[in-house]
Amino acid sequence: MDFILFIKAIILGMVEGLTEFAPVSSTGHMIIVDDMWLQSEEFLTKYVANTFKVVIQLGSILAVLVVFKDRFLDLLNIKRKKPDQGAPAGTGRLKLTQVIVGLIPAGILGVLFEDYIDDHLFSIETVLIGLVVGAIFMIIADKFSKKEPSIVTVDQITYKKAFSVGLIQCLSLWPGFSRSGSTISGGVMLGMSHRAAADFTFIMAVPIMFGASLLSLVKNLEYFSVSALPFFIAGFISAFVFALISIRFFLKLINKVKLVPFAIYRIVLAAVIYLVWF
Repeated sequence: MDFILFIKAIILGMVEGLTEFAPVSSTGHMIIVDDMWLQSEEFLTKYVANTFKVVIQLGSILAVLVVFKDRFLDLLNIKRKKPDQGAPAGTGRLKLTQVIVGLIPAGILGVLFEDYIDDHLFSIETVLIGLVVGAIFMIIADKFSKKEPSIVTVDQITYKKAFSVGLIQCLSLWPGFSRSGSTISGGVMLGMSHRAAADFTFIMAVPIMFGASLLSLVKNLEYFSVSALPFFIAGFISAFVFALISIRFFLKLINKVKLVPFAIYRIVLAAVIYLVWF
Protein backbone atom coordinates (compact mmCIF):
# COMPACT_ATOMS: atom_id res chain seq x y z
CA MET A 1 0.00 0.00 0.00
CA ASP A 2 1.51 3.34 -1.04
CA PHE A 3 1.61 6.40 1.19
CA ILE A 4 -1.44 8.10 -0.38
CA LEU A 5 -3.66 5.06 0.22
CA PHE A 6 -2.38 4.85 3.79
CA ILE A 7 -3.38 8.50 4.38
CA LYS A 8 -6.83 7.84 2.87
CA ALA A 9 -7.35 4.93 5.27
CA ILE A 10 -6.30 7.09 8.23
CA ILE A 11 -8.70 9.88 7.15
CA LEU A 12 -11.66 7.52 6.76
CA GLY A 13 -10.88 5.94 10.13
CA MET A 14 -10.67 9.38 11.71
CA VAL A 15 -14.04 10.40 10.22
CA GLU A 16 -15.61 7.17 11.47
CA GLY A 17 -14.13 7.45 14.96
CA LEU A 18 -15.02 11.11 15.48
CA THR A 19 -18.59 10.81 14.19
CA GLU A 20 -19.75 7.28 15.12
CA PHE A 21 -21.09 8.20 18.54
CA ALA A 22 -22.01 11.83 17.96
CA PRO A 23 -25.54 12.22 16.54
CA VAL A 24 -24.31 13.36 13.14
CA SER A 25 -24.12 10.03 11.20
CA SER A 26 -20.71 8.43 10.77
CA THR A 27 -21.86 6.47 7.70
CA GLY A 28 -23.13 9.67 6.14
CA HIS A 29 -19.85 11.47 6.78
CA MET A 30 -17.81 8.61 5.36
CA ILE A 31 -19.94 8.46 2.21
CA ILE A 32 -19.61 12.22 1.75
CA VAL A 33 -15.85 12.31 2.38
CA ASP A 34 -15.18 9.20 0.30
CA ASP A 35 -17.44 9.97 -2.67
CA MET A 36 -16.43 13.62 -2.91
CA TRP A 37 -12.68 13.38 -2.25
CA LEU A 38 -11.11 10.01 -1.46
CA GLN A 39 -12.98 7.71 -3.88
CA SER A 40 -11.90 4.40 -2.36
CA GLU A 41 -14.04 2.47 -4.87
CA GLU A 42 -11.44 3.17 -7.53
CA PHE A 43 -8.87 0.91 -5.86
CA LEU A 44 -11.01 -1.30 -3.58
CA THR A 45 -14.06 -1.92 -5.85
CA LYS A 46 -17.60 -0.94 -4.78
CA TYR A 47 -18.37 -3.93 -2.54
CA VAL A 48 -15.05 -3.93 -0.68
CA ALA A 49 -15.23 -0.14 -0.23
CA ASN A 50 -18.73 -0.40 1.27
CA THR A 51 -17.55 -3.22 3.53
CA PHE A 52 -14.55 -1.14 4.63
CA LYS A 53 -16.93 1.61 5.77
CA VAL A 54 -18.67 -0.98 7.94
CA VAL A 55 -15.70 -3.02 9.12
CA ILE A 56 -13.66 -0.08 10.45
CA GLN A 57 -16.55 0.41 12.86
CA LEU A 58 -14.94 -2.50 14.73
CA GLY A 59 -12.29 -0.01 15.82
CA SER A 60 -15.03 2.18 17.26
CA ILE A 61 -16.60 -0.85 18.93
CA LEU A 62 -13.31 -1.62 20.66
CA ALA A 63 -13.22 1.97 21.94
CA VAL A 64 -16.71 1.53 23.47
CA LEU A 65 -15.61 -1.69 25.15
CA VAL A 66 -12.67 0.15 26.70
CA VAL A 67 -14.78 3.07 27.98
CA PHE A 68 -17.67 0.89 29.20
CA LYS A 69 -15.65 -2.17 30.27
CA ASP A 70 -17.14 -2.23 33.79
CA ARG A 71 -20.67 -2.02 32.41
CA PHE A 72 -20.10 -4.90 29.99
CA LEU A 73 -18.48 -7.04 32.68
CA ASP A 74 -21.58 -6.38 34.80
CA LEU A 75 -23.93 -7.31 31.93
CA LEU A 76 -22.08 -10.61 31.56
CA ASN A 77 -22.16 -11.19 35.36
CA ILE A 78 -18.37 -11.25 35.47
CA LYS A 79 -17.89 -8.27 37.76
CA ARG A 80 -20.54 -6.31 39.66
CA LYS A 81 -20.59 -2.64 38.69
CA LYS A 82 -21.01 0.11 41.25
CA PRO A 83 -24.29 2.08 40.90
CA ASP A 84 -24.11 5.07 38.57
CA GLN A 85 -23.55 8.40 40.25
CA GLY A 86 -26.87 10.19 40.71
CA ALA A 87 -28.96 7.02 40.47
CA PRO A 88 -31.93 6.93 42.89
CA ALA A 89 -31.68 4.59 45.86
CA GLY A 90 -32.99 1.12 45.15
CA THR A 91 -32.30 1.38 41.42
CA GLY A 92 -31.76 -2.04 39.82
CA ARG A 93 -29.29 -3.01 37.13
CA LEU A 94 -29.44 -2.94 33.37
CA LYS A 95 -29.71 -6.55 32.18
CA LEU A 96 -28.25 -8.15 29.07
CA THR A 97 -31.75 -9.28 28.08
CA GLN A 98 -32.90 -5.65 28.04
CA VAL A 99 -30.10 -4.78 25.65
CA ILE A 100 -31.08 -7.72 23.42
CA VAL A 101 -34.72 -6.58 23.43
CA GLY A 102 -33.56 -3.16 22.24
CA LEU A 103 -31.60 -4.74 19.40
CA ILE A 104 -34.36 -6.94 17.96
CA PRO A 105 -36.25 -4.45 15.72
CA ALA A 106 -33.24 -2.95 13.88
CA GLY A 107 -31.50 -6.33 13.81
CA ILE A 108 -34.39 -7.96 11.96
CA LEU A 109 -34.89 -5.09 9.50
CA GLY A 110 -31.14 -4.80 8.94
CA VAL A 111 -30.86 -8.44 7.88
CA LEU A 112 -33.98 -8.26 5.68
CA PHE A 113 -33.02 -5.07 3.85
CA GLU A 114 -29.22 -5.22 3.94
CA ASP A 115 -28.87 -5.80 0.18
CA TYR A 116 -31.30 -3.00 -0.66
CA ILE A 117 -29.51 -0.58 1.66
CA ASP A 118 -26.08 -1.41 0.18
CA ASP A 119 -27.31 -1.16 -3.43
CA HIS A 120 -29.61 1.87 -3.24
CA LEU A 121 -29.02 3.99 -0.12
CA PHE A 122 -25.25 4.51 -0.05
CA SER A 123 -25.22 7.81 -1.98
CA ILE A 124 -24.77 11.54 -1.39
CA GLU A 125 -28.46 12.22 -2.13
CA THR A 126 -29.84 9.77 0.44
CA VAL A 127 -27.34 10.95 3.05
CA LEU A 128 -28.45 14.58 2.64
CA ILE A 129 -32.06 13.53 3.19
CA GLY A 130 -31.07 11.56 6.29
CA LEU A 131 -29.04 14.45 7.71
CA VAL A 132 -31.90 16.95 7.41
CA VAL A 133 -34.76 14.68 8.49
CA GLY A 134 -32.68 13.35 11.39
CA ALA A 135 -31.85 16.91 12.47
CA ILE A 136 -35.54 17.83 12.55
CA PHE A 137 -36.25 14.73 14.64
CA MET A 138 -33.51 15.73 17.11
CA ILE A 139 -34.86 19.28 17.45
CA ILE A 140 -38.35 17.90 18.13
CA ALA A 141 -36.91 15.54 20.76
CA ASP A 142 -35.18 18.38 22.59
CA LYS A 143 -38.24 20.61 22.39
CA PHE A 144 -40.50 18.01 23.99
CA SER A 145 -37.97 16.52 26.44
CA LYS A 146 -38.84 16.60 30.12
CA LYS A 147 -37.07 19.12 32.33
CA GLU A 148 -36.94 16.45 35.03
CA PRO A 149 -36.44 13.10 33.23
CA SER A 150 -37.92 10.02 34.88
CA ILE A 151 -34.91 7.92 33.84
CA VAL A 152 -31.54 9.40 34.80
CA THR A 153 -29.42 6.25 34.47
CA VAL A 154 -29.51 3.20 32.19
CA ASP A 155 -30.19 1.00 35.22
CA GLN A 156 -33.72 2.46 35.33
CA ILE A 157 -34.57 1.44 31.75
CA THR A 158 -37.44 -1.06 31.52
CA TYR A 159 -37.98 -3.74 28.89
CA LYS A 160 -40.74 -1.63 27.35
CA LYS A 161 -38.49 1.42 27.11
CA ALA A 162 -35.65 -0.67 25.68
CA PHE A 163 -37.91 -2.09 22.96
CA SER A 164 -39.33 1.35 22.17
CA VAL A 165 -35.83 2.78 21.71
CA GLY A 166 -35.06 -0.25 19.53
CA LEU A 167 -38.00 0.54 17.28
CA ILE A 168 -36.83 4.13 16.88
CA GLN A 169 -33.32 2.87 16.12
CA CYS A 170 -34.71 1.39 12.89
CA LEU A 171 -34.66 4.93 11.46
CA SER A 172 -30.86 4.76 11.49
CA LEU A 173 -30.87 2.10 8.76
CA TRP A 174 -31.25 5.05 6.40
CA PRO A 175 -27.67 6.36 5.88
CA GLY A 176 -27.30 9.87 7.25
CA PHE A 177 -30.02 9.55 9.88
CA SER A 178 -27.54 8.41 12.56
CA ARG A 179 -27.84 5.54 14.99
CA SER A 180 -26.96 7.65 18.01
CA GLY A 181 -29.09 10.52 16.75
CA SER A 182 -32.18 8.35 16.47
CA THR A 183 -31.73 6.40 19.72
CA ILE A 184 -30.71 9.35 21.90
CA SER A 185 -33.61 11.39 20.51
CA GLY A 186 -35.98 8.47 21.03
CA GLY A 187 -34.74 7.90 24.56
CA VAL A 188 -35.15 11.58 25.44
CA MET A 189 -38.70 11.58 24.07
CA LEU A 190 -39.41 8.53 26.24
CA GLY A 191 -38.36 10.35 29.41
CA MET A 192 -34.66 9.53 29.65
CA SER A 193 -31.93 12.01 30.46
CA HIS A 194 -29.62 12.75 27.55
CA ARG A 195 -26.77 10.94 29.31
CA ALA A 196 -28.85 7.83 30.06
CA ALA A 197 -30.03 7.71 26.43
CA ALA A 198 -26.44 8.15 25.21
CA ASP A 199 -25.13 5.39 27.50
CA PHE A 200 -27.83 2.98 26.32
CA THR A 201 -27.09 3.92 22.71
CA PHE A 202 -23.39 3.13 23.07
CA ILE A 203 -24.06 -0.17 24.85
CA MET A 204 -26.51 -1.28 22.14
CA ALA A 205 -24.08 -0.18 19.44
CA VAL A 206 -21.52 -2.89 20.27
CA PRO A 207 -23.49 -6.03 19.29
CA ILE A 208 -25.36 -4.43 16.38
CA MET A 209 -22.21 -2.88 14.87
CA PHE A 210 -20.26 -6.09 15.39
CA GLY A 211 -23.04 -8.11 13.74
CA ALA A 212 -23.29 -5.72 10.77
CA SER A 213 -19.53 -5.73 10.29
CA LEU A 214 -19.29 -9.53 10.45
CA LEU A 215 -22.24 -10.01 8.05
CA SER A 216 -20.77 -7.57 5.52
CA LEU A 217 -17.32 -9.13 5.84
CA VAL A 218 -18.58 -12.68 5.24
CA LYS A 219 -20.81 -11.59 2.37
CA ASN A 220 -18.03 -9.78 0.51
CA LEU A 221 -15.12 -12.05 1.48
CA GLU A 222 -14.66 -13.18 -2.13
CA TYR A 223 -13.85 -9.62 -3.20
CA PHE A 224 -10.95 -9.24 -0.76
CA SER A 225 -7.29 -9.45 -1.61
CA VAL A 226 -4.23 -9.50 0.62
CA SER A 227 -3.22 -6.11 -0.78
CA ALA A 228 -6.32 -4.51 0.82
CA LEU A 229 -5.48 -5.71 4.35
CA PRO A 230 -3.08 -2.85 5.25
CA PHE A 231 -5.79 -0.37 4.22
CA PHE A 232 -8.28 -2.06 6.57
CA ILE A 233 -5.79 -2.28 9.45
CA ALA A 234 -4.83 1.40 9.17
CA GLY A 235 -8.48 2.42 9.10
CA PHE A 236 -9.28 0.19 12.08
CA ILE A 237 -6.52 1.65 14.28
CA SER A 238 -7.40 5.20 13.28
CA ALA A 239 -11.10 4.63 14.07
CA PHE A 240 -10.23 3.18 17.49
CA VAL A 241 -8.01 6.08 18.55
CA PHE A 242 -10.35 8.83 17.42
CA ALA A 243 -13.47 7.04 18.75
CA LEU A 244 -11.82 6.76 22.18
CA ILE A 245 -11.29 10.52 22.21
CA SER A 246 -14.74 11.26 20.82
CA ILE A 247 -16.69 9.07 23.28
CA ARG A 248 -15.12 10.53 26.40
CA PHE A 249 -15.64 14.08 25.14
CA PHE A 250 -19.23 13.47 24.01
CA LEU A 251 -20.36 11.88 27.29
CA LYS A 252 -19.11 14.91 29.23
CA LEU A 253 -20.86 17.25 26.81
CA ILE A 254 -24.27 15.75 26.02
CA ASN A 255 -26.18 16.70 29.19
CA LYS A 256 -24.96 20.30 28.86
CA VAL A 257 -25.51 21.07 25.17
CA LYS A 258 -28.21 18.45 24.39
CA LEU A 259 -29.12 17.76 20.74
CA VAL A 260 -29.95 21.07 19.03
CA PRO A 261 -26.31 22.13 18.32
CA PHE A 262 -25.70 18.80 16.57
CA ALA A 263 -28.95 19.22 14.61
CA ILE A 264 -27.87 22.68 13.43
CA TYR A 265 -24.50 21.28 12.36
CA ARG A 266 -26.26 18.56 10.32
CA ILE A 267 -28.48 21.08 8.52
CA VAL A 268 -25.54 23.39 7.74
CA LEU A 269 -23.46 20.42 6.53
CA ALA A 270 -26.29 19.22 4.27
CA ALA A 271 -26.70 22.72 2.80
CA VAL A 272 -22.97 23.09 2.13
CA ILE A 273 -22.68 19.65 0.55
CA TYR A 274 -25.76 20.30 -1.61
CA LEU A 275 -24.28 23.56 -2.92
CA VAL A 276 -20.89 22.01 -3.58
CA TRP A 277 -22.07 18.69 -5.02
CA PHE A 278 -25.08 19.80 -7.03
